[in-house]
Amino acid sequence: MTRESCDYQKHDTAIVDEGAMVGAGTRIWHWVHVSAGAVIGENCSLGQNVFIGNRATLGKNVKVQNNVPIYDGVTLEDDVFCGPSMVFTNVYNPRSFVERKDEYRATHVRRGATLGANCTIVCGVSIGLYAFVGAGAVITRDVPDFALMAGVPARQIGWMSSHGVRLDLPLAGNATATCSATGDVYELVDGKVRMREAA
Repeated sequence: MTRESCDYQKHDTAIVDEGAMVGAGTRIWHWVHVSAGAVIGENCSLGQNVFIGNRATLGKNVKVQNNVPIYDGVTLEDDVFCGPSMVFTNVYNPRSFVERKDEYRATHVRRGATLGANCTIVCGVSIGLYAFVGAGAVITRDVPDFALMAGVPARQIGWMSSHGVRLDLPLAGNATATCSATGDVYELVDGKVRMREAA
């Protein structure tokens, strides 16, 4: 990926500012604006009316649905899904008459996480590996790996496999469960979930 790369598709109405890094195979749809300092990996998809800020970073194979703003300080690792009209913030206590650009709080979304339609991610949090944030949820604190989150403010209601299937696991304690789609085994150990290594 280089700043001069033209190996991506861009609709005529989209604006990619000079200096932006866009990976090969990425598709940029109608009315998108990618700022000059943005870094976007390979094979991403940016839906209609998406905004990518100067200090935003997207990994490979990130899918951003329509009407999503990704502001400065947001990092999305590989394979993250952002549902339609979901929202990131970057200032915790905004006022229109108070300049707080030096107070942006970073938000980190780890590999494979899903952020459902119309959810809100309040800045300064970390979303764990393959976590699943339900539609309309409001995230105000860090989310564990594989956690299923719902509500306002969001609370954890379960666990999800990397394939996106709900796991039959309690919220706490120690247990194992199998993903019905893939057969992968997940272990809950002291309140944290991980995928069991293949034998």
